[in-house]
Amino acid sequence: MMKDGECMKLKGAIFDMDGTLIDSMPVWDGMGSEFLRQKGCIPEAGLDAKIGEMSMSQSAEYFIKNYRLGESVDEIIDQLNNRIAWHYRVSIPLKPGVERFLERLRKSRVKMCVATATDISLASPALKRLGIIDYFEDIITCNQLGIAKDDPAFFLETLKRIDTPIAETMVFEDALYAIKSAKAAGFTVAGVYDSSMEADSKKIASLADIYLNSYDEWEME
Repeated sequence: MMKDGECMKLKGAIFDMDGTLIDSMPVWDGMGSEFLRQKGCIPEAGLDAKIGEMSMSQSAEYFIKNYRLGESVDEIIDQLNNRIAWHYRVSIPLKPGVERFLERLRKSRVKMCVATATDISLASPALKRLGIIDYFEDIITCNQLGIAKDDPAFFLETLKRIDTPIAETMVFEDALYAIKSAKAAGFTVAGVYDSSMEADSKKIASLADIYLNSYDEWEME
């Protein structure tokens, strides 16, 4: 049930991946700072939180502009991907209750897709290894669309892939900036708790239409 007491007929679901479906945020913590230190640079205070709201391309552009790296965006993305690819292929787990929840939605004939800022070369192997890739119509990434998740157009373009009415489609997100973007696009949003977003949890719970500490709290059918 929604905060206003109304029920929603759910036909489509758009899922963020990192921190929403999979418990990958610990892998990303400190990644930008570590990358720059190995390049001989001194990262600024708060760097990792700042790039946490960027796509891979945006992060690479930021490094080039602010740290004068003599490499292309694609070269930096490749290096970043190589650093974390092993974790996506081997070690990152599902968040608790995810597979049961996806199965409930599939039985209710809800069309689902993944919408992530993570590169497809990381997302696809992880979802396949974890056994949930077949639940989704598509995996949409910021790099594929050329749109970051802080732009409401990202979610509107993603909606076209599952072709469900926006009024009957819910976005599942753990990050405050992406929840703001999805709300600005006109979506109903479920905020999903992740420990990496603890500092924003009260704001997320207030802004989202539904807030889930775990998927077992889901009551809509």
